[in-house]
Amino acid sequence: MSFISVFDVIGPNMVGPSSSHTAGACAIACLARKMNNGTLKDVTFTLYGSFAKTYRGHGTDRALLGGIMGFATDDIRIRDSFAIAEDQGITFTFIPNDTDTDVHPNTVDIRMENADGRVMTVRGESTGGGKVRIVRINQVQVDFTGEFNAVIIIQQDRPGVAAHITKCLSDLGVNIAFMRIFRESKGETAYTIVESDERLPDDIPLRLTVNPHIHDVMLIQN
Repeated sequence: MSFISVFDVIGPNMVGPSSSHTAGACAIACLARKMNNGTLKDVTFTLYGSFAKTYRGHGTDRALLGGIMGFATDDIRIRDSFAIAEDQGITFTFIPNDTDTDVHPNTVDIRMENADGRVMTVRGESTGGGKVRIVRINQVQVDFTGEFNAVIIIQQDRPGVAAHITKCLSDLGVNIAFMRIFRESKGETAYTIVESDERLPDDIPLRLTVNPHIHDVMLIQN
């Protein structure tokens, strides 16, 4: 049985009526934005379960849009996120999906497109009390909560890549709390997620991408 604190029941500091439908939604989108390197131009949110049913009434739409612009859960700008996104030239769409039911009841798919045409997709779940999980990146199943600082590496599944990652982090003095590798299949695209309870050095991406099998590096700082 997992431990639940009183803070999980009360929820985080937030704008909006629901820790699951508002704060959690904002946190998912904020994590997705941190994974997106570039200028965001278009975003599509596909909502499932209770997100799809109540997203207008609970302000899930405004929270998602605020999060994708980097707003924290207690940022009062969430109330005006539609207008702010329009001012920033970000186009946005909300698509409720009530046919796919084999998902967590508070699930959203976020499709982000940058000014250079690069597209990235992230699936997140709001698990209660403002806590979230990222469970898919670009169709690859992952498991990432965002509670720790993290580096996410997109790589080819090749021998020696994991050793290169750990050596680089060791050389930089990074204390690894968790390290997990997720992949589509042997030899295909893989995602390594390394989490640390310390702030990560800003030059990690430069060090890691020396390896030709590493395609992209995303640094997630809290």
